[in-house]
Amino acid sequence: MFHQITRPGPFYAVNACRKHPKKLTMVLVYALASLPTGAWAACGDEQWCTRFGDGALNANTTGDFNSAFGFEALYSNTTGAGNSASGAEALSSNTTGGYNTANGASALESNTTGGYNTANGASALESNTTGGYNTASGTEALYSNTTGISNTASGAAALHSNTTGHGNTASGALALFSNTTGGFNTASGAQALYSNTTGSGNTASGPEALFSNTTGNSNTANGAFALGENTTGGYNTASGADALYSNTTGGANTASGVEALRANATGARNVAVGYRALYVNTTGNDNIALGNNAGSKSRTGVRNIHIGHAGLLNETKVIRLGVQGTQLKTYIAGIRGSTVSGAAVVVDGTGRLGVVSSSRNYKESIQPMAEASAALMKLQPVTFRYKEADERGEKPLQFGLIAEDVAAVMPELVVRDAQGHPETVAYHVLPTLLLNEYQKQQLTLSDVESRIARETAQLTHETAQLREALAARDKELADLSARAARDSARAAQDHAEVIAMRAEMQALRQVTQQLMAAIPNATTVGVAGP
Repeated sequence: MFHQITRPGPFYAVNACRKHPKKLTMVLVYALASLPTGAWAACGDEQWCTRFGDGALNANTTGDFNSAFGFEALYSNTTGAGNSASGAEALSSNTTGGYNTANGASALESNTTGGYNTANGASALESNTTGGYNTASGTEALYSNTTGISNTASGAAALHSNTTGHGNTASGALALFSNTTGGFNTASGAQALYSNTTGSGNTASGPEALFSNTTGNSNTANGAFALGENTTGGYNTASGADALYSNTTGGANTASGVEALRANATGARNVAVGYRALYVNTTGNDNIALGNNAGSKSRTGVRNIHIGHAGLLNETKVIRLGVQGTQLKTYIAGIRGSTVSGAAVVVDGTGRLGVVSSSRNYKESIQPMAEASAALMKLQPVTFRYKEADERGEKPLQFGLIAEDVAAVMPELVVRDAQGHPETVAYHVLPTLLLNEYQKQQLTLSDVESRIARETAQLTHETAQLREALAARDKELADLSARAARDSARAAQDHAEVIAMRAEMQALRQVTQQLMAAIPNATTVGVAGP
């Protein structure tokens, strides 16, 4: 036996207003205030139910602890227990489903065996049949759900089209509106994940976040319009208003910051952190941008890294760190004191880093240096001190060249700044120039040495000839000396003989004179003295 109110009065007005939910609620409050004592009544021998309105709990047999308020609320319930229905036709089709709560006209209207559902709002969970553990709060929230379970919808028409999708959470008007079978999506904000149908594992927080997503999976969007145009792209993360807004099929992108990666359409695996980071990127892949407007000029480039730099249009495989003239000093740990073998790093006038490649594969118009290094000898090395002190406040003595002086002699050696003014000297080129000069000197020395060798050989030959001639002369002189010695000895002998002969003749003359003197009338013979 149960208590049924049929007398005219407030509840007559309830039946009359069943097609007008707002009026029905006001009249129902007035009707409840006029309830007589003993409104709880046994629905059977041991079941306790409460019902108000024509057809409420009409078919109940053994279901207990059910409450029905409104025209045909829980109309078909037979054995379902612990249900609460408030509103015309709320839970009207429920038969054995238990522990459902429906507040609002037609809320959970089609539910039959689904249990543990909560529907607050007109037509909330209206199509649900066997789905359980769903929560719908708002007009037509989870309206089309049939067998989907563990969904939560808060907001008018939230998860409106969901049928069998599981584990979805939608908070906000029209959030996850188009979802049908997609599961484990979370949408917070008006029209968030609005177009999603079968995409799963998406999280959208903010008005129209992931608005256009249909089948894309595992996307996360935090911020108004974040990933707003995404359709099938998956594994994207967007945090910030309009972040990754234009993305359609691009996947595995991460954007953090207002309008970060806003124009990206199909580009994949990009990371943008900062206001408008990678702002105009459309199809570029594998780019990294960190900082406000970082990489904001790059449109289709790939594998770029821009940190604190806007980048350049369509450049590819470039790393840019900071802005020339904005950052004045660079400190990088792990370089000083770390010994490596390899090529030295150089910096050009635009701030680009690199090494001087020597392979023939990188060069053209290869010619011998010849006299190109001749002017090297005109350079004037100097000692100097930099005007700016080092980190220790010191200005140590330096050795080098003056760029302006070098420009007047060998302009090719000068590295100029962005305005074209001489800034430094390409000291790394000097060894090659010096090598060329050294080789030229070596060639000259080789020529001199060859000439000296030839001349030395000739002199040696001539010296040998002279020695032979001198030896012959010495022999001749020796022969002459010997002959002269012999001649001298013979001459001496001859002289002695002459002297002896003269002495003999003198003695003979004296004897003769004496004889003649002794012979007064003697005739002079033919011996004459000197």
